[in-house]
Amino acid sequence: MSAADLPRAGLARVLAELGTTLLDVVCGDVQRADESGAGSAAGIGGIVIHDPLDEPALPERALVLGVGLHESREIAAVVTQLGAQGAIGLVVRGPVEADDQLRAAVQRAGVPVLAFTRGASWTQLAGMLRVLTADEPAADGGDPVLPTGTLGRAGAGLRQVVGYQSGLDDLFAVANAIAALVDAPVTIEDRNSRLLAFSSRQEEVDTWRVQTILRRQVPEDYTRILEERGVFQEIYRSDRPVWVGPIAEGEQGRAAIAVRAGDEILGTIWAVAAEAFDEARGQALYDAAKLVAMHLVWQRADADVERRLRAELISTALESGPRTPETIRRLGLKDEPSVVLALTVVGSGTELPLPAQLAVERKRLADAFAVHLTAVHPRSAAGLVGDVAYGILPVARGGEERAAELAADFLSRVDSRLRPLVGVGPLAPGSAALQRSRSGADRALRVLRSRVTGRQVARLDDVHLEALLLELADRVPKGDLPSGPVARLVAYDRAHQSSLVDTLRAWLDAFGDVAIASAAMYVHANTFRYRLRRAAEVGGLDLADPNARLAAMLQLRLMDLSATSAE
Repeated sequence: MSAADLPRAGLARVLAELGTTLLDVVCGDVQRADESGAGSAAGIGGIVIHDPLDEPALPERALVLGVGLHESREIAAVVTQLGAQGAIGLVVRGPVEADDQLRAAVQRAGVPVLAFTRGASWTQLAGMLRVLTADEPAADGGDPVLPTGTLGRAGAGLRQVVGYQSGLDDLFAVANAIAALVDAPVTIEDRNSRLLAFSSRQEEVDTWRVQTILRRQVPEDYTRILEERGVFQEIYRSDRPVWVGPIAEGEQGRAAIAVRAGDEILGTIWAVAAEAFDEARGQALYDAAKLVAMHLVWQRADADVERRLRAELISTALESGPRTPETIRRLGLKDEPSVVLALTVVGSGTELPLPAQLAVERKRLADAFAVHLTAVHPRSAAGLVGDVAYGILPVARGGEERAAELAADFLSRVDSRLRPLVGVGPLAPGSAALQRSRSGADRALRVLRSRVTGRQVARLDDVHLEALLLELADRVPKGDLPSGPVARLVAYDRAHQSSLVDTLRAWLDAFGDVAIASAAMYVHANTFRYRLRRAAEVGGLDLADPNARLAAMLQLRLMDLSATSAE
């Protein structure tokens, strides 16, 4: 799939990204408007500014910005006109009251009306909408490529759109600007209390802020105290700044406010202060939260574009098809010996994580994995393809061992509440063999996922037997395992609470050595011999036949594998 084939954003996605921070639905069915196109990938066809004196030609499914439209009557007239032209929606400056005339026009035309919040610029909105809906290929007709470690084309466009008067171009500059507005040191954090940015004026801070900046994470002790006091619940319930008093003598308090995009909490802003904010400083922090929300939404949209495009290139490179050499060049790689690594994350225990938790953690670990590999080798590349993050790591001799060491080092550094796993494929001598290396990494990763081994990192050579057994199990029809003698032994054990299956397994594992097998079963050798004879009689198994032994051993292995995989 090329970049041009990627689905465009519809109204539902625009509202999800920008939320009620910027846009709100006045009337109309957004979902119905999105589904009214030819196929689910129709989306928004273009962004157009309404001009009553020189009406523009609308592209199919255009989202129209109704600059200057205020009265309900004139909005209804424009809606009717846009319905005839196949527009997907109309945005007007809020607040707007939907009267019966407007509702009727929207119902007939099928064009929802959205309200654009006061205080925000139409230029900003137009730019953000174009970025969110621009999934077109590069100007040369090829796949767009975003440089590693940069925000790429979308991010640069967003920064130009924002047009901050203070010349801000990153979140740290935003933090400094907020600190100047509220006259207090500021930190910006995500929902998990990870530090996103902080302002200057370090001489005015207390120990907790210093630790937060050094660790890039709010200390667990401080977070636990806030949770016990119900501070986070209060912050998330309120749309105004909340005063958090000092938790110990000699420390300072904080004014905190949630950063929202619609109903979604993106993070929080914390301003260190000796006393609660007055109305003016509280209003400044409230306004700043809207600015940070837009900035985080832009960053997320930009990161999603970069991930999607990079994932497409990684996927193409790993196919080892005719486009692979060109894709390798676009990724900044060379046609040289490389190893493919496959990273995913699973639940850490018996409690299964929610799908949303897995998705968020996969993205986070994939980004960290890309940074780790780039630090090791500047020509490496990584991207999330489906639920697996694939890395292409150029290596010389001892490639697989070196790649496994790097993967283990990454897992030792990364902090995850879930269980990350890395499969390492065989060395590919060139780009034409990347598909084979990816296949090996996938097979190793499947073994790790099945939990038949306690490892978190494995080369295919390390788990080749387990991989073969899993593939063999795929070919066995459901319900056909166990069969023959082993099935009879299983049924007998269930009926008589005996251990004939375990006796046979111990004997096979010990290569027929009764002394070793009986010790493993913690029984006397004579007792073990009796049980073994009984197993042969009940199962109708000829222990002297090598084919019968092999068949029984394979069935027992596959049974153990299925039981472990199902846990």
